[in-house]
Amino acid sequence: MNISFLIVSWNVRELLKRAVQAILDDTRDLEIELVVVDNASRDGTVEMLRADFSSTALGTSPNVRVIANAENVGFTRGNNQGIEIAQGRYLFLINPDTEIERGATRALLEFMDASENARVGIVAPQLYYADGSLQSSRRRFPKFSTALFESTKLEQWFPHNSLITDYRLLNTDDSQTQDVDWVVGAAMVVRRAVIEQIGGLDERFFMYSEELDFCKRAKQAGWRVVYFPDARVLHHEAKSSEQVLARRDIYFHSSKVRYFKKHHSVLQGELLRYFLLSMFAFQWLEEGAKFLLGHKRELRAARINAYAQVLKSGLK
Repeated sequence: MNISFLIVSWNVRELLKRAVQAILDDTRDLEIELVVVDNASRDGTVEMLRADFSSTALGTSPNVRVIANAENVGFTRGNNQGIEIAQGRYLFLINPDTEIERGATRALLEFMDASENARVGIVAPQLYYADGSLQSSRRRFPKFSTALFESTKLEQWFPHNSLITDYRLLNTDDSQTQDVDWVVGAAMVVRRAVIEQIGGLDERFFMYSEELDFCKRAKQAGWRVVYFPDARVLHHEAKSSEQVLARRDIYFHSSKVRYFKKHHSVLQGELLRYFLLSMFAFQWLEEGAKFLLGHKRELRAARINAYAQVLKSGLK
C-alpha cells in the first residue's frame, strides 16, 4: 500500500463528500486506502459515506473505510484511530474541509520517494483559500513572546509586528520548496517510519497544536519537515471548529499552554495561561461595555457568553 488518507470529521457532511471525491479523483491510478473517522456527527455523515463511497457504490476499489465513533473523541484521538489501522507506507492526514488538486498526491509521493529525501519525515502541500489566496501554513517553532501575540488582542493591536511575521515565515518565499520547523496540519504526509519511531499524535492535545507538537518531536528525532508548494490543496478552514466558537478558543489556547509546559517549562506555561486569561477578561469587559451602550446587543451577548466560558475553563 503506497499511501493511506486519514480524515477526521465532525458535522461537515457536504464538505467531506467533496474532500473524499477529490481524493478519489486524484488517485485513480495509485494504490491507496482512505479511512474516515467520524466523531459522532449528527448530519448523516456516516450514512452518506456508506451510501456513496462503499465498494458497491463505487463499483471499484478502494472503498472508504469508516470508523463511526459514538462520541466526539477529538481530532487527535481520531487521527490516531486511523493511524492504528492504516496500512500505507505514507500516511496523509488531511482535513474534511479540503479538496486536493489533481496531481498533488503523485507529486508528494515522488518527492518522498526520492533518495535525497530519505530523511524527510513530514511533507506538506501548499494550502490556499476558496478565493485563490494562499493560506500561511509554514511556521517556525514559537517563542514565549510569540505565544503572547498569536491570536490575542496584542496581534489585533499590532497586526504587522515582527514576531508574527517571523513566526509565520511571511518574510520568506512561499513558492519554493523549503525545510521548516512545522506545518499546519490541515494536510500533511507522514512517513510511517516516523510514527514507528516517535509514536502518534499526543492525545492530550484534543485539537490544535497537535501538529506543532508532532513536528517538534519528529525534528528532535532527526527527521526533516518540508513545505512543498508543487502540490496544492484547497482549504475551506475551520468548518468543524467554528460550530462551537467558545470551545474553539478554549482548545486553541489551552493547547498553546500545554505545548509550552511540555516543551519549555511549567513556569512558562502557567505565565502564558494567566496572560491569556487576562486578555479574555479584558475582552469580556469590553463586550460588556458595548452591550450596555446598546451596540449590536445580540452579538455582544454572544461574545460575553463565549468569553465567560473561556474564563470558566481556566484554559486547563
